[in-house]
Amino acid sequence: MLIDTHCHLDAAEFDADRQQVADHAYEAGVQAIVIPAVERANFSIVREIAGQVDGGAYALGIHPLYVQRADDSDLDALREAVRHALVDPRFVAIGEIGLDFFVPEIASGEPRERQEHFYAAQLALAAEFHLPVLLHVRKSQDILLKYLRRHSRIGGIAHAFNGSAQQAQAFIDHGFALGMGGAMTYERALQIRRHAVEVDLAHLVLETDAPDIPPAWLHPPERRNRPGELARIAQVLAELRGITPAQVAHATTANAMRVLPRLPAAILADAD
Repeated sequence: MLIDTHCHLDAAEFDADRQQVADHAYEAGVQAIVIPAVERANFSIVREIAGQVDGGAYALGIHPLYVQRADDSDLDALREAVRHALVDPRFVAIGEIGLDFFVPEIASGEPRERQEHFYAAQLALAAEFHLPVLLHVRKSQDILLKYLRRHSRIGGIAHAFNGSAQQAQAFIDHGFALGMGGAMTYERALQIRRHAVEVDLAHLVLETDAPDIPPAWLHPPERRNRPGELARIAQVLAELRGITPAQVAHATTANAMRVLPRLPAAILADAD
């Protein structure tokens, strides 16, 4: 069993064949897919799609790259959506939230302040409802950690993690697992591959970020990443660590269920 802990299955790239993509992933052994929201406009969409695919789960949040077109009323709407979602077994986390300082235009001044405002508010929401978070981490590790220290062990997943060994350990100490996906499959991704080998397997989970971050074997014109690629991503992780894909699947599944405690109920929802 494999779990894709981060997949934007609601993206427009899947409008033509979303169900087939999900079915292919399930046949490839991906028995759960976590679909994070990115803004108020898709809160209901990710919920609906999660209910339409085998093993579908979802998170609700406002992505740092979307906060410039959001306003504070969206935070109120998020809180209300989360409150209603608590009775839904497919709802598993607050996300995708975080900070993105990769793009220079939003890494300083008012845009950065706005990112931090939305991040802090959503962390507080996660703490209020005792929920984990799916963190967007891009050139922002230390600031993300600064805010996390204000809360008692929220936990969750540091998505597409690419920080230092010290930063990795800091997230782990806060109850986070590190997301390993398509970037790990590139030989030049030395730091990510180092984490894949050196971080205890108990702190790693698998993800695709589909349709983004395509793995090394997807070449033009088909560069669209899909959740079905997770089996081969797991194989790469196994090869890097010198263990079997079955060991990777078993460990990363257990890890995902530990850091997303509501996830087992989402998986069982299809059996009811």
